[in-house]
Amino acid sequence: MKIPTKFRNRYLLVADALLVVISVTVSYYLRLDLDAIPDYLSSMLWMIAVAFVVKPVVYFSFGLYRRLWAYASTQELKLITTSVTAASVLVSLVMLTLFYSLHVFRSFPRSVLAIDFLLSLAFVGGLRFALRLLAESNALATHARQHGAIKHVLIVGAGNAGVLMVREMQKNKQINIIPVGFLDDDAAKQKHQIHDVQVLGPISDLARVLDTRYVDEVVIAIPSAPGHVVRTVADVCRLKGMPFRTMPGIYELLGGKVSVNRLREVDITDLLRREPVRINDELIGASLAGRSVLVTGAGGSIGREICRQVARWGPSELILLGHGEDSIFETLWEMREAFPGLLVRPVIADTRDLPRMQMIFNEHRPQVVFHAAAHKHVPLMEINIEDAVTNNILGTRTVVDVAIANNVERLVMISTDKAIRPVNIMGATKRMAEMIVLDAAERTGRYFSVVRFGNVLGSRGSVVPLFKRQIASGGPVTVTHPDMKRYFMTIPEAVYLVLQAFALGRGGEMFVLNMGQQVRILDLAEDLIRLSGLEPDRDIEIVFTGIRPGEKLSEDLWDEGVTSQSTQHPDIFRLDGQNSLRGEALQKSIEELVHLAQHGDAPTIVRLLDELIPGSAIRSTPPAEMTSID
Repeated sequence: MKIPTKFRNRYLLVADALLVVISVTVSYYLRLDLDAIPDYLSSMLWMIAVAFVVKPVVYFSFGLYRRLWAYASTQELKLITTSVTAASVLVSLVMLTLFYSLHVFRSFPRSVLAIDFLLSLAFVGGLRFALRLLAESNALATHARQHGAIKHVLIVGAGNAGVLMVREMQKNKQINIIPVGFLDDDAAKQKHQIHDVQVLGPISDLARVLDTRYVDEVVIAIPSAPGHVVRTVADVCRLKGMPFRTMPGIYELLGGKVSVNRLREVDITDLLRREPVRINDELIGASLAGRSVLVTGAGGSIGREICRQVARWGPSELILLGHGEDSIFETLWEMREAFPGLLVRPVIADTRDLPRMQMIFNEHRPQVVFHAAAHKHVPLMEINIEDAVTNNILGTRTVVDVAIANNVERLVMISTDKAIRPVNIMGATKRMAEMIVLDAAERTGRYFSVVRFGNVLGSRGSVVPLFKRQIASGGPVTVTHPDMKRYFMTIPEAVYLVLQAFALGRGGEMFVLNMGQQVRILDLAEDLIRLSGLEPDRDIEIVFTGIRPGEKLSEDLWDEGVTSQSTQHPDIFRLDGQNSLRGEALQKSIEELVHLAQHGDAPTIVRLLDELIPGSAIRSTPPAEMTSID
């Protein structure tokens, strides 16, 4: 039945008139026995007549026929109560006058006045709010026809995020989502209702609930859920052929707002989540709030995430420094959109250009520097040795020297696990860059430090985007070796821990992030294939291509014999004895490496790096063949 938004007032008038008759009649029948009705018939007819005249007039005078009842709210409820009360009082006065003063009828049960008031309130209010419910039902049905059927969603997680999601679903009917129930492992929540939505059981009951309830989609609403929980839900949903999505992880939501429209498909990063440990947020805020912050490599994956997370702490100025104008423009656009009140300055520059860097630091006077600019692609650097040296080594020295000259308070350099016993040019040049920063901290006493971690998921040019492209094109997915392993961490988590280490630093520290267990690249490829709704080696072939120049089967986070110490944060460690080369010897080596790079003497660069870095074995790496750049 279609109920128009503007229900015609004459229909309401007719309905109210009928309800007047019904209300008075029912009041008498509720008050009296059936055999007594004839004795009171005269007063009943008089009361019907009086109410038939008085009540519609009073309702009209109170504006009950000038409202759009499809949008009735608590204000309309107050109006109904007031108008019905006024009408009942007036009817009561007339009836009591007719009985006591004019003696129009001999008998009159006065309690029918109260019964009639209650019935009138129920009838008048019920009629009007029924119109609203019908109008809402009609609007929802119309929207469903226009935009697709209503979706029934099972929510995994009955914590704050899940509850916020349910409230949004209930508040915004136009999104066509109905919560079927919650699944949560909290024993105290079992069989309880939250916002009228039942907690159906623990997460382990997912398969049973999917078999016994009508569900269109499963939503994981636990931003802090570790990867094994997400994997469990994903595996069950995949077996049942049930679509599933997730709320972003806690590190992705830093500074953001949890809402239904933040849902996305489950990604490989979700399967590798770890339970977040968050402390010292106040320390980060105290180190960044109100300060001028410069980020080198601000257009890269790590640099851009540093900008995102730094911005939420309210720096006085955020300087985006990068060599690629397109990537810096994208970062600038995102920052201005997400943080309109923040002063953001884009700077296009090469960290190797000393005069340009001096000019930038003189003009902007940054107090904090995050040095994320570097060449990072291992196979690509194997055939571009000279540029790896000038960018990663000379560029870092330039940034550090200019930072010292301009009294920068804190500097953090982003490093890599490939700097440990390097077998490739990229790792070796990053190890030299680490030495530059640690030596500067030792010489000057500044709060300069290094943070070292493994691979990050989803960065530009990394293995995950490559696998996704290969899957999208129908395969095959190329894996170098079945036993190839790497440490992995999501970009937001890595940067969050970088900021924690930054706040802990007092100068000269080599911080290493807890990367968890190494992940087989083969397992990563299979997970990505399954997340795409396909099966490995059935729908998408996996091909092994052999280890590439400069690669190890697995990586290390520190050298053998090096001791690690815990810090205030359980996921951050400090290493001792990492600066094997310092002072004049370091400066002389850098000058020699830069000279060789400028003169194109790659073989001598390789030999010299092997001699300078403990455990380095670059010369054992076969000559590079440019077959891949990931």
